[in-house]
Amino acid sequence: MGQTELSRPLGRTGGRDDTAPGSRTPFAELPVRPYDLLLRAVCRALPPLWSALGLRHAAGTLRHYLRGTGGPYRVDAAELLALPVVRAAAEEQLDRWRAEALERWSAGPRTPSAYPADSGWRGVLITRRGSADWWLALRALEFRLTGTLRVDAHGGTAADYRFAVHKNWDFNRGHSECGIPFAAFARLHETGLAREFTVTGEAFGHA
Repeated sequence: MGQTELSRPLGRTGGRDDTAPGSRTPFAELPVRPYDLLLRAVCRALPPLWSALGLRHAAGTLRHYLRGTGGPYRVDAAELLALPVVRAAAEEQLDRWRAEALERWSAGPRTPSAYPADSGWRGVLITRRGSADWWLALRALEFRLTGTLRVDAHGGTAADYRFAVHKNWDFNRGHSECGIPFAAFARLHETGLAREFTVTGEAFGHA
């Protein structure tokens, strides 16, 4: 009969307990200027164009920003997990789970055992080369793997996990991309013409 390990979860070192805080930029506190209205009109023209070009995730997040509800936006975490850069980051954590589980298992009676595992929140950058669509949509994200790593009597391993994603979708005034400052886009939130939001998603897997 197997045993379940109830000590500190595997892979926990280095991960954060909580997601990174959002920008906390004040909403709708600045006066609307003509340039803000012009920029919003330009931004509203982008989602249909991006959708026509196959950039449906980028179109979806920008459209949600411009709606100004501030509500959470759910994405397909399984599709994100299929991106090579995200998959590599997740596999690195799964490898840690396996190594730590086998270390604990080898130090015990070597009977079938189950170990709780938790990567904590970790960041990963998405590049244009990896996926122009997801790069435009998110640019970066946080992920967390939680689950159970099982070791059989012969040292074989199997993991069941939940892959959760989180992203504070905002424009940091101090940042830019391709030489374009984010400050003007951040003003849309600050004037109430758009609103920052949180991106979430989850997927389940076995490895």
